[in-house]
Amino acid sequence: MVGTLALRRDVPVTSPAITPEPESDLIARAVGGDQAAAADLLRRHGPAVHQRIAAKISPVWRSALEADDVMQVTYIDALLRIGTFENRHEGAFAAWLARIAENNLLDAIKEMERAKRPDPRKRIEAGGGDESYVALVEVLGATVTTPSLIAARQEVKRALERAIDQLPPDYQRVVRLCDLEGKSAADVATELGRRPGAVYMLVMRAHERLRDLLGGAESRFFTKRS
Repeated sequence: MVGTLALRRDVPVTSPAITPEPESDLIARAVGGDQAAAADLLRRHGPAVHQRIAAKISPVWRSALEADDVMQVTYIDALLRIGTFENRHEGAFAAWLARIAENNLLDAIKEMERAKRPDPRKRIEAGGGDESYVALVEVLGATVTTPSLIAARQEVKRALERAIDQLPPDYQRVVRLCDLEGKSAADVATELGRRPGAVYMLVMRAHERLRDLLGGAESRFFTKRS
């Protein structure tokens, strides 16, 4: 924390002008892996995107979802994906961040609407056993490439655990609670001190990240369905 400086009253005080770092330079550093530069970009553009998202949330959903929820997930998503960002034109980063936030909002609403009419075929059995891991693979839309699923279950579990361990902490929590323990979004929201809409967003983004991980390093076990 910056301390308070004691200044002599007879000495005139001038504040040198601080020139903000050009956004193009910040973007280049952020894309190159500089987390401080990425955080600076989010601080610059986050408030405007937050305001935009707040105006788009219908009163129908405000008890289950607020702009803060959307932005928290958006920031995680942006930090994970910043390495792929292409600065094609002035204002591109602001537009990119807004698009991520709007997609998160739309996905959250879609999942909350779907939760009103759940498909029992998509339900993961609770209990944390091997069956939960196999069911998670099915939810992710992947298939196990080994000849015998029964023989491969332990390998599937180990591969999924490796992938889950690579997720951001918030993603890890919702996957373990919702997918592997079979808890409802409402229960997980209470447990984590979040709103249900935030849990739905976290689950969806976590699943996307798991698909990427399982299609890469773990591709010897999993293939994406056509």
